[in-house]
Amino acid sequence: MRFRTTIGLTLLLFLLAAVFARLGAWQLARMTEKEQLFARFENAPQLTLGEAIDSQAQFARVRAWGRFDTRRHLLLDNRIHQGRAGVHVLTPFYTSDGHTVLVNRGWLPLAADRRALPQVPTDGAPREISGRLSRLESAGPRLGEADRLRPDTWPQLVTWLDHAPVAHALGEDLEHWIILLDATQADGFAARDWQPATMAPATHGAYALQWFSLATAAVVIWLLLGFRQGGRTRRENGINMEKPDA
Repeated sequence: MRFRTTIGLTLLLFLLAAVFARLGAWQLARMTEKEQLFARFENAPQLTLGEAIDSQAQFARVRAWGRFDTRRHLLLDNRIHQGRAGVHVLTPFYTSDGHTVLVNRGWLPLAADRRALPQVPTDGAPREISGRLSRLESAGPRLGEADRLRPDTWPQLVTWLDHAPVAHALGEDLEHWIILLDATQADGFAARDWQPATMAPATHGAYALQWFSLATAAVVIWLLLGFRQGGRTRRENGINMEKPDA
């Protein structure tokens, strides 16, 4: 069986194969990064809040004694839980050793018209809380202007979580960290199965397999088209050779 192709087709399909393979390799690299991130999350040490903040131990398991602010809650918008739109409730917590830190207490539903904010029942009695330490700022690309927080309106919605406007609105020396409240704590709400990232390592692995499959498909298509064109050329040459001379 003869093989015949064109330079243009070869360049196109091999360019596509190279791009798909590069994307597959990138997803494999992301999978490795996520595996390391999830391993750090699972093996994070247990520290006091002060020790964790001093050592910047992201994901550390922390305990703190203090009290919640009963009135000033931030509602982090655009949080989806079981297909429903809602918010994460962020409440300042004042520790007995002088720290002020936001605590993510979990998810509450948000009304469709967004005018009626959810009630946030909060007991201001002294208590011990436990959770994971995470960085305060939201990550990812942003669209639109930054949130403008008002110090006299609570609770209030925020789209992105930034330290400076939150600290200014609260009028507090706010830590650059946030506590993700443990699911076993009674002071929280829904969806507290915290993870270090939205996308798990296995998902990146699945994407990598898809990209490598597309790269392989591009090469297979090049081969099939080449053999088909070679076969067609051979048949045409055979027909021309069988024609009698005029």
